[in-house]
Amino acid sequence: MAANVLRKGVLRRLALACLFLVACGDDRRPGRDGGFDAGSPDGSTELDAMRPDAPFSSDAACATASSMAEVSLRPVDIIWMVDNSTSMEPAIREVQAGLNDFASRVGTTGLDYRVIMLSLQGTSASDRYPVCIPPPLAGDGSCGDGDRFFHVSVDIRSTQPVEQFLGTLAQTSGYSEGEARGSAPWRELLRDDATKTIVVVTDDNSRTCDEPGGGTCSPSEPPLTVTSLEDFPGGGNPFSSRELGPGILTDTYGDLFEGYTFNAIYGWGSETNPDAVCTYPDSSEPPSPGPTYTALVERTDGVRAQICDQADSSAWDDFFEAIATRVEETARLDCTLALPPPPDGMMLNPSKVNVFLEADGDAQPFFKVTDESACGALGGWYYDDDTSPTEVNLCPASCEMAQDVLREAGAANISVQFGCDTLLI
Repeated sequence: MAANVLRKGVLRRLALACLFLVACGDDRRPGRDGGFDAGSPDGSTELDAMRPDAPFSSDAACATASSMAEVSLRPVDIIWMVDNSTSMEPAIREVQAGLNDFASRVGTTGLDYRVIMLSLQGTSASDRYPVCIPPPLAGDGSCGDGDRFFHVSVDIRSTQPVEQFLGTLAQTSGYSEGEARGSAPWRELLRDDATKTIVVVTDDNSRTCDEPGGGTCSPSEPPLTVTSLEDFPGGGNPFSSRELGPGILTDTYGDLFEGYTFNAIYGWGSETNPDAVCTYPDSSEPPSPGPTYTALVERTDGVRAQICDQADSSAWDDFFEAIATRVEETARLDCTLALPPPPDGMMLNPSKVNVFLEADGDAQPFFKVTDESACGALGGWYYDDDTSPTEVNLCPASCEMAQDVLREAGAANISVQFGCDTLLI
């Protein structure tokens, strides 16, 4: 069965158009009557900025020249977590065979990507099935790290991926290096400015306290639920004496996982019946339909596929392709925009700057705020330095608007215009 893909429009690159004012000659600003008020020839006399009565045009006559700069996308960190149970041998072989092509596919987008593998590392084990990623992703030798690939060896138990994710990320008691459920620290592998994609490969479910047959939870500890990956408060593991770190969307991690997507290949069997499991070609079934993973995939608009197709390489190709596409779609704009140098003979006047979002022939101005602390629901933009600016920063609300418009329209420009008095909130 082909991978079931949940996706939005394709995210694309933006162009940043920067228009500069010649600091001599005709210094003009839009007047209330639709004309222009004269300023001093050398630009030393500054007139108060005002909000025009009529809509402000992004091609106003006071803008006299332009330069171009690229708006970039933030890096992407892709975290794979693979169950090491012996029943996972066919699936692990597909991961090993396909991860290099997956990385190459992501690389063709131009994204600055990093792949982090959380799984037992190696080529053989007595009662577990480890993962060994070959070059070129793994670098000079099989199973090792590469420039964009980092393998963190941790023996992923079939019903404990969420527990081991939270525990090893926070390096809590029972999950640190050298412990049976633990790993070496890997928080430092995650880049603060990167968007996050999580991919789990398993034939079971990550246990919860309300799941039938999931085990007995200690009433004195916070319960594990289908959303604990996001919101667990931190504390004792209700299934054991180990300690769990906090959920990835709690205050502990700030915005590190903001906008993340959860994706998985697991034992679900029906789009409409969450209790149904899929069926392997030999008519056997995985132990669980994976309700935890279904909840997380749906919450983050992720991608999922059925583990029962693990012997079908074409189904795996579809899954890898769907994940790579989802990584591209969810890559977020870097809303810190570097100002390009002015064209020869021109100077920048910081008080005559306006920022527009342009798409489908329409231009929407963003109004300036004093600094990041003044950003609110209306959005806006601000300089890194009002006196000698080198960057224009979009407030979160405006950055999100730009990203939404880009996804819907397929193309958009952020125009930073110099020459007309700044529109202020």
